[in-house]
Order: sequence, then C-alpha cells, then structure tokens
Amino acid sequence: MKLAVAGVGRIGAFHARTLKDVAGVDTIVVADLNHEAASSVAAEIGAEVVADPLDLVHQGIDGLVIATATDGHAPLLRAALTAGIPVFCEKPVAGTLGETIELAELEAKTGTLAHIGFQRRFDAAYRRARAAVASGEIGTIHAIRATTHDQAPPPRAYVKVSGGIFHDCNIHDFDIIRFVSGAEPTTVYATGANKGDPMFTEEGDVDTAAAIITLDDGTLVTVTATRYNGAGHDVRMEVTGSGGAVAVGLDDSLALRSLEDGVQFPAGPQCWSFFERFHDAYLAELSAFAGMVATTSPSPCTVRDALEASRIAHACDLSRAQARLVHMSEIPGLDAPIADGT
Repeated sequence: MKLAVAGVGRIGAFHARTLKDVAGVDTIVVADLNHEAASSVAAEIGAEVVADPLDLVHQGIDGLVIATATDGHAPLLRAALTAGIPVFCEKPVAGTLGETIELAELEAKTGTLAHIGFQRRFDAAYRRARAAVASGEIGTIHAIRATTHDQAPPPRAYVKVSGGIFHDCNIHDFDIIRFVSGAEPTTVYATGANKGDPMFTEEGDVDTAAAIITLDDGTLVTVTATRYNGAGHDVRMEVTGSGGAVAVGLDDSLALRSLEDGVQFPAGPQCWSFFERFHDAYLAELSAFAGMVATTSPSPCTVRDALEASRIAHACDLSRAQARLVHMSEIPGLDAPIADGT
C-alpha cells in the first residue's frame, strides 16, 4: 500500500512513524506547508515528499491521513472523498456545522471510506465498556458520567480557533457516549464558568463546563470539562446499570487523590496530556485505518459519526448561551439513519 500523510506536526509525525511499522504499508508520502518539517520527517522514516498537501490525492495513493491544522481538514477531506481515496481525518472535519453536514452528505454520495480520528474508540477499556453495555452484563443502563479534565490550558492562539470547550474537549466525550451506549441524545442542558485566565471570557469561551444529556433510551448522562486540573490529565467514564457498574480510566495514573484513611491508590505516575493518556489508542487507530484500506472493511468512525458529535457540541453551545434546555431536533443534521460504528 502507498499511504500519504498531510501535516507533520506532533500528531501527523506520530502517524507517519506509526504507518512505517504497519504491515502492508510499502510507501509513505508526506506533505506539509512547512517543507523543512516534511523533509525532516521524510528523511527519518524513508518517505517521499510532496510540497502541497492538496497534491497528495494525485500521487497514486491508496489512502490519505489528514493531520494538518484545522482549516486544512475540510478541503483535503473533500478532495479525498471526491477522488474515492480512503481517508483518515483528525477532528474536527470542518470549522462549521454546515460544512460538516456537506461532507457527511458527500461521504454518503460517494461511498468513499472515511475514518475520523476519535481515538477513544480504540482504547481497550472504552471498548470493554461498550461490550459490557451491549451484552447486558451490567443490566439496564441508568446513568453515565464522562469527564475530560486538562491539566493546564492551551495558549490563546489555540483557544481562538478551538471552537470552544464543548467542541475541543467534550467532542470526544460526546462521540464515546454514543459509541458505548448505542443510544442517541434527545435533550441537552449545558453551562460553563470562568475562574482562570480572562482570555477565555475575552474569546467567548469558558474554562470549565458541564452538561446533562438525556439519551433516547432514558439514560441520564453528565459530562464535565475543565482546563485547570492541577493533578494531571484526567479522562474517565463511569457506566451505572441495574446489574453492575464499570469505569474507564480508573487506574494507577488517575489524577485524583483519595482522602480516606489507609487508601494508597492511585500509585501514579499521572498522565499530563491527552497524547500520553491515549498513546496506545493512537497506535491502534492508525493500524485499523491501514487495515480498512487493505480490506475495504467498513469505517469504525464515519463522517456521519463526527457530525453527530458536533451536533451535540452545538446543542451545548446553544444551551449555555440561552440558559435553557435544547432539543436535538433544533440542531441541523442529516435525515438518513445513523450507521452503527464498530
């Protein structure tokens, strides 16, 4: 297989190195507007170099990995879908809900395989949680709690283009809630606050947020996010059912300290970033993409899935702005049935 990587920043370079060691990948082509960076990564892994990322679709490639800056995602994804080239794209697929809908429609029209990079779907514990729900192991699900707490805030330049905390942090929670539960949201109530750097207020964002989501099977979901968790990077999920309860992220790296007598857990060390927390999941998702290209197997996370997560984020934005319950029917989307991700 000949695979291409557009964008060789931190995550793009990691993806290129990962593909180098994936069975069946014979040739890698990289491109970045920073030609020096592209040349450096290419020299390291023995890849070919193309100057313009948009030219990658004309290089006879079997698949494309998009890891450019956010504003480069939609044009490259559109080009790959139109050309019929299987494509992996980091989130978000586009900067607006309207453009995301357009790309989901294009995916459906062309039938091109597209895999969106929600890496939690490839984390072993999240997959076990999905299996526990689907098998009935923990009975009827009554409540889910999802958490994404960053250790420290990103720079202002990132906050400006992040889309806000619901689109940046919680978008992964929204996707994994759908993945684990197999249910869809019907209503959302969200709020947020700022107690840290005033840049969040100045950029129209919040540094801490919470949402209550009701799923179509009656399950109640609570979601929280913060940019200020001094104990470390903390991503967890708890699923409570009539026959038991399970947790994801409850291991020795947990960024939480117990005040109970005699409790030594967790032993540490903590994770300090998303990349550290989900390192193995990132490896697994790229291997899965290569396998998808080789076998033309169904996508594990489609553009449609990305759209549904984005719709929840938009519902949270609207709820926070208007301080009211938002029905998901208020948020534009596609009318076609949602395919079950695997």
